[in-house]
Amino acid sequence: MDAIDRKILLTLQDDASLSVAEIGQRVGLSSTPCWKRIQRLEAEGIIQKRVALIDQDKVGLGITVFVSIETGDHSQEWLDRFARLVSVMPEVMEFHRMAGDVDYMLRVVVSDMQSYDGFYKRLIATVSLKNVTSRFAMEKIKSTTALPIA
Repeated sequence: MDAIDRKILLTLQDDASLSVAEIGQRVGLSSTPCWKRIQRLEAEGIIQKRVALIDQDKVGLGITVFVSIETGDHSQEWLDRFARLVSVMPEVMEFHRMAGDVDYMLRVVVSDMQSYDGFYKRLIATVSLKNVTSRFAMEKIKSTTALPIA
């Protein structure tokens, strides 16, 4: 990846709806070379997909919960089963295996406390868990999907 590829990525992260000509103009390329670079970045998996970002509050999903999970079982079989079950839960926006005193961290988005309670009950029914701690976000101060590509 060179400096032009990085400029393309920064531009797309800011607005993926731009035309190839507009992207090319911003990074100093004509349309054809710009399009070829974008295609290559997609083929290499650097650009995974292009999406629309939705305001979660405006679609009635105003509650964000960070869920810390500790387990007593650290086997690969347990992780495979847990990952498979949690990954299909639509409320889970992010799912991370952690280092430190917490084994897994989820970012969950729901409409209300009743919806979270339903999610929580489904979560604890999936596999045996040692501890589940829910932390409710009071205010979103910063949120970005743009990576700091330099």
